[in-house]
Amino acid sequence: MKYQLELKQIVDFPRCRIYREFIQNLIEDKNIRTNGCSYLFYFIVLCSYANYRTSQQRYDGIRYIVSAGEWVFRISELQHVFRCRFQHQVISILEYLEKQNYITYSQLGRKKLIKFKITDWKKDNTALNYSYPCKKYEGFFFFPIAKVHELISMGKCSEMDIILDLWIHAIYQDSQVQGSEVGPVVYFRDCTGNPLTNYSELAERWGISKSSVSRILNKLEDFGYISLVAFKGNHGSVIYLETYLSTMFNISDVMTDKEEVALSLNLPIKVPDDFTEESSSVADVDISVSENEDSVPESHMKFMIGKVAELLGTQGIPCCYCTEAQYQLSKLSDCREELYTSYTLKLCCPSGNSKYHFEITIHKEDTQVPVDAFNSIPSLLLNGKGGIHHVK
Repeated sequence: MKYQLELKQIVDFPRCRIYREFIQNLIEDKNIRTNGCSYLFYFIVLCSYANYRTSQQRYDGIRYIVSAGEWVFRISELQHVFRCRFQHQVISILEYLEKQNYITYSQLGRKKLIKFKITDWKKDNTALNYSYPCKKYEGFFFFPIAKVHELISMGKCSEMDIILDLWIHAIYQDSQVQGSEVGPVVYFRDCTGNPLTNYSELAERWGISKSSVSRILNKLEDFGYISLVAFKGNHGSVIYLETYLSTMFNISDVMTDKEEVALSLNLPIKVPDDFTEESSSVADVDISVSENEDSVPESHMKFMIGKVAELLGTQGIPCCYCTEAQYQLSKLSDCREELYTSYTLKLCCPSGNSKYHFEITIHKEDTQVPVDAFNSIPSLLLNGKGGIHHVK
């Protein structure tokens, strides 16, 4: 008997499942820097070692009782996992997390041991069975998403912090998030369902400069952590996680097709208030515009078609750079929708070697920019030389 499983992560779920093995792999990856940390990495490391159930640990002939949410480290061991050069740096990190009420800790065994307790462990991990045997490098724990926002706002984010922030905000196959059907996409839960972000937003979020954001994202892409799909102009970028599915679900990761990603997203196109036909990137056209009051002005039509052509070009479709390429735009049906109108776009090569088909939906978000732009136009042909011609 065959079964088909559907994987779906709910956007509004308040906690994220994090596997301990993933954190261990991050700790051992020396290519990722921890300096300038905002404490997200340090706190998640402590959570990854926290006990599932009450047990005992033995150090130097002495047994210590370790309850759920607690663990005992040699300070030298904690120095290693935190990647600190000196032990006083470890104590400074613990003091800060205790001051913020994330943990409590004490020094034992002539200050050679650190025993810590996660303050909200039982509240955040009530789904875990505390009678289950605890294996320090296996299994998972739940981490509240609200704490991520608190911790990354406490200072500059390190590269480790950024990886964890992206990981915790990954969404896969959620109908509320555009592009999540393609692969695990980073979405910061802003209630728009649009995973597009830009360097300015990320710089503000992580407390670093835009140039640092660009450098770090490119580095993470080079090391196989993410796949970055960039959009020209003010559209922003989409970030996909490369090893998310194999880590979270033990299934093969999808190879993200950047062309598919770019064109499956519903990207907003906003016509600037100061836009005129003279400033259009598309040459003069010979088309007729419906005189219906709901029609989009001809200049706005030119602007939208020009933007679509730019987006196709930035995603590596070679036909967009050919002077003979042709764009054909037509309505999908004669049925008029109140809130949106759908069109089909064909990018054709005169030699017949390639042809691309896309669907465009224009949403009516501003009453000053109506939706029904092409009521009286069966189709449009935009050639690579910049002219748009009416096709009978």
